[in-house]
Amino acid sequence: MDRRLEQLEARLAALEARLAAPPAAVSAPVTLTAAPPATPVLNEDELEFEVGQKWFANVGIAVLTLAVGFMVSLPYAGLPAGVPSLIGGAAAAGLLLLARHWRQSFARMAGYLRGVAVALLYFATLRLYFFGAAPLLATDSVAGRAVLAFVVAGNLTFAWHQRSPWLAGLALATGYATCLAVDAAGFVLPGLVLLAGLAVTGSLRGRWPGLVLAGLLLNAVTYFLWAANNPVLGRPFQFGVTPALAPVFLLACTLVLGLGPLLRRDGAEEDGLAKSCALLHCAFGYGLFLLHTLAVHDANFLALHVAASVVFLGLAVMFWVRVQSRVATFLYAMTGYFALSVAIIKAAPVPEVFVWLSLQSVIVVATAVWFRSRFIVVANFLIGAAIVLGYVAVTEHETGISLGFGVVALVSARLLNWQRDRLELKTELMRNAYLLGAFVVFPYALYHLAPVRYAGLAWVGLALFYYAMNLIVRNQKFRWMGHATLLLTTLFLVVVGTSRFEPVYRVLSFLALGTVMVVVSLAFTRMRKRPPA
Repeated sequence: MDRRLEQLEARLAALEARLAAPPAAVSAPVTLTAAPPATPVLNEDELEFEVGQKWFANVGIAVLTLAVGFMVSLPYAGLPAGVPSLIGGAAAAGLLLLARHWRQSFARMAGYLRGVAVALLYFATLRLYFFGAAPLLATDSVAGRAVLAFVVAGNLTFAWHQRSPWLAGLALATGYATCLAVDAAGFVLPGLVLLAGLAVTGSLRGRWPGLVLAGLLLNAVTYFLWAANNPVLGRPFQFGVTPALAPVFLLACTLVLGLGPLLRRDGAEEDGLAKSCALLHCAFGYGLFLLHTLAVHDANFLALHVAASVVFLGLAVMFWVRVQSRVATFLYAMTGYFALSVAIIKAAPVPEVFVWLSLQSVIVVATAVWFRSRFIVVANFLIGAAIVLGYVAVTEHETGISLGFGVVALVSARLLNWQRDRLELKTELMRNAYLLGAFVVFPYALYHLAPVRYAGLAWVGLALFYYAMNLIVRNQKFRWMGHATLLLTTLFLVVVGTSRFEPVYRVLSFLALGTVMVVVSLAFTRMRKRPPA
């Protein structure tokens, strides 16, 4: 405070000196230009002030906190079990009184002392349960849990009274630590949902958007440690099977915390914090969910991941409807699609699973059109290509599933063409990509489904199908697909038909191909001679 007063007096003195000075030669016009903002440079005295006031305060407070914590955790064999906790509580009260006394003269230090007091009070309470030879309270009793819950509630109330977001985050951390200390599913799982709701409420009522991010990280760490048999309490690391519905509570926390950035009063625009929350939500929330269900929940795996898909797709819909979000909608939607894919892979055997995955891609394209998301369209195309390649890699005998891939590609291309203005697709790239996929997949499927001697005839029929599609939908691209298929058939018959086909089938194939190509040529000749309307 004294330093700031000195700086203010120096500025006032400089201003008075300038006003009292005689006017300089003003015959020449003076042009006022905006000076670029100066980069603050700390001189030696200011640097020493920064280190002495801020850095030493941070490190000193941390060291004192550890010292008091170690002091409280000592066994003290000659003292009653509750004395160390009383010492810690008294020290916390003394720190709060000192912070109150310094709230004007040493505001920064007073804030640090409040945080230390909150942490120390909670640690002194934990001393009643742990660290001593004979604990005074037990976490499996109603009274023991009530004491911990009362201290956490007091910390949260104090943080709200101080209007301090970082104290609120610290109080939330004590709540999550209580969940780990109690370690009972009936206490931990509802407690996680409650703490998630408190984080969202604090972020909305107190305008502390970062509290949701803190709750998200604390929730993920706490659930992971609890689900892994709580190694904090000295147990071996292994995922527990019971209760079977534990991942449902994780989904509930995901839904509650996901609504935090969405319900903010200033949430009309998607900011960096909202994007970060969505990214971490999808990575930690669903990643932890997937890890736990893969480890132990085989019986309910399908239902759990369908529920996860509903939750994440629901968040995507809400973000799109409320704030027209691009990034969060994309992240939540892709996570929901991924959860649905995991459920399909679990439910369907190979190779039937590829049929359901390809049908899912049509749903993805349809919802991408509604979300106006080009990112989802591109990602879905890449995933679809991976599905086709995976099918080719694992399937030994073609059963006709490849034809389904081609149909899906054509349907996806038609959807994109139908809603191209809604998606704001200014180029033909993605529609051409889907049509190219169909152009490759259909000949591959027909080659493996039909005997090799009929492959040329099948491809000629495919070309006729493309020409028919051109007449139906009036799209020139189908004509080009028909042309390319005829050229591919010609190359195939020249290379393979002349050497491997029996004479009868060789003649039939060449006759069919030649006839179709002549008819196509005559049709284009007639179209060229037709006078314009």
